[in-house]
Amino acid sequence: MKLTPDARGVFPIAPTPFFDDGAIDFASIDRLADFYAACGSAGVTVLGQLGEAAKLEHSESVEVATRMIRRMAGRPVVVGVSAPGFAAMRALTQEVMDAGAAGVMIAPPNTLRTDDQIVGYYRQAAEAIGADVPFVIQDYPLTFSVQMTPGVIRRIVTELASCAMLKHEDWPGLEKIAQLREWEREGVMRHISILCGNGGLFLDYEMERGADGANTGYCFPDMLCDVVRLSAAGQREAAHDRFDAHLPLLRYEQQPGVGLAVRKHVLMRRGLLASSAQRKPAAAISKTALAEVEHLLGRLAKHDARAQLPARR
Repeated sequence: MKLTPDARGVFPIAPTPFFDDGAIDFASIDRLADFYAACGSAGVTVLGQLGEAAKLEHSESVEVATRMIRRMAGRPVVVGVSAPGFAAMRALTQEVMDAGAAGVMIAPPNTLRTDDQIVGYYRQAAEAIGADVPFVIQDYPLTFSVQMTPGVIRRIVTELASCAMLKHEDWPGLEKIAQLREWEREGVMRHISILCGNGGLFLDYEMERGADGANTGYCFPDMLCDVVRLSAAGQREAAHDRFDAHLPLLRYEQQPGVGLAVRKHVLMRRGLLASSAQRKPAAAISKTALAEVEHLLGRLAKHDARAQLPARR
């Protein structure tokens, strides 16, 4: 199963579960995979920013990806393979594709400045991993400091047939989605899948602008599935109502530095992770912040029963 430009739905960005000593918790990977499948996810992405990919050794990256691929049992798994050089990117890509990955996700290095440099980088990346490997453009200027205009994305899509998806994380970026879809309607750009990140912070209107779904790590991916499903069914107000109930927690989770800790804490509270540990170096989260998260969960539970969690021990 390979990723295609027609992919739709929610591809949660999976965290990499660790025990408190930094060892990988493979049983929690299994629980996450089972949960993603049960809540209606179309696929999953591993080894993204949320997955602490830079903290893993090559062999560990392969093990994490392979475990998720096997557990997802037929649903597409995209693997982040971004690396400083193409040799490492090629090696990881080959191993995960051999293990059954659907495609890979590639982020641009922060050294790229011009449109030609960006297009040239993805051209070389596609050559390095092989033209038969579907890839996802990760457009996340807030983190990578690379500005991709709609025109640059169109050039990459037009030139590289193996480009199957855009992970859209520009902010603000609604007009970018609208422009890309307009070019598709005009026949001057082929169709690709557009899944959106940023924690889902703008998903309600991104869907209305033409996005195909979400590709992010919010701690209630089942809510993201609800919004995508309701939007696709034309139930606009129901989609917004479900989204609005989660917006305070979603906003809190978007804080730089502590967002991953918040996500892992909630996923642990939901019984999906055995520990909220991050592999070092890791940002600590204060007791006050944890109390605020619990307050947010309590308020959310008034509108969504899935947030009614057992009391903390």
